[in-house]
Amino acid sequence: MTTYKQAHKAEFEANKLSKFLHRMVGKAIGDYNMIENGDRVMVCLSGGKDSHSLLDILLQMRAKAPIDFELIAVNLDQKQPGFPADVLPAYLDKLGVPYRIVEEDTYSIVKRVVPEGKTTCGLCSRLRRGVLYRVASELGATKIALGHHRDDILATLFLNLFFGGKLKAMPPKLVTDDGKHIVIRPLAYCPEKDLVEWARIREFPIIPCNLCGSQPNLQRQQIAQMLRDWDKRFPGRIETMFRGLANVVPSHLMDARLYDFAGLKPTGRPEPDGDTAFDEEIVEGATPQVISFSS
Repeated sequence: MTTYKQAHKAEFEANKLSKFLHRMVGKAIGDYNMIENGDRVMVCLSGGKDSHSLLDILLQMRAKAPIDFELIAVNLDQKQPGFPADVLPAYLDKLGVPYRIVEEDTYSIVKRVVPEGKTTCGLCSRLRRGVLYRVASELGATKIALGHHRDDILATLFLNLFFGGKLKAMPPKLVTDDGKHIVIRPLAYCPEKDLVEWARIREFPIIPCNLCGSQPNLQRQQIAQMLRDWDKRFPGRIETMFRGLANVVPSHLMDARLYDFAGLKPTGRPEPDGDTAFDEEIVEGATPQVISFSS
């Protein structure tokens, strides 16, 4: 009886998490018009939990979507030593999803160019991005879907703030630098811990990154640990910060390109934000809305 109850509870929790993740992805797609009728979406599949979850959820959503769109999975085999090249083709064949495996030895380039002990992420990302954009053109993809989630977006905000002196994060949708492609991030509203749990439930064939992800003391890892610590000690803080990315008040920042500070004059009427930027009761009285089902 105990085993039955445990199984029933696990099934209930899995179903609840599935509904939540599908709702978050659907909301992100709707809020930013990520996928349109007739789109051919190239899903970048690295083999990690996030890209696996992205493909899995989009496949399920496509079956019920009111619009028609294609999905094609693309994996970049960067020729890292020990990379299990047979894992993803076998998995994708089983799913029955169209896919393409691209073989490009960017690993050797990174190892040759980047000095020992230095961070490889920057160059690796640029090389990978260039290959994927080229493949998107070859495939006629109208959208390129990446597996970045809510925590990635927040981590990027703090990386740019702490180390780059910029108030900049990852947009849920963007036009590439060359103006040729649209990149979308359908997992933008999804907390990482929920994707970790979803990957466990779905038993994805996870392939770890042995180049970038294994490097110690990366700035991104430090930021991610900071966010996890905040989430543990101050429940709701992550959700509140994330909502702030979509609730920007240019008049209370310092970028004269976004707001005409030089031309300010009294209006004679109450202003919506006014001079309440530092009122403690506004900050302390805020009630965070927690949007995560995983413990």
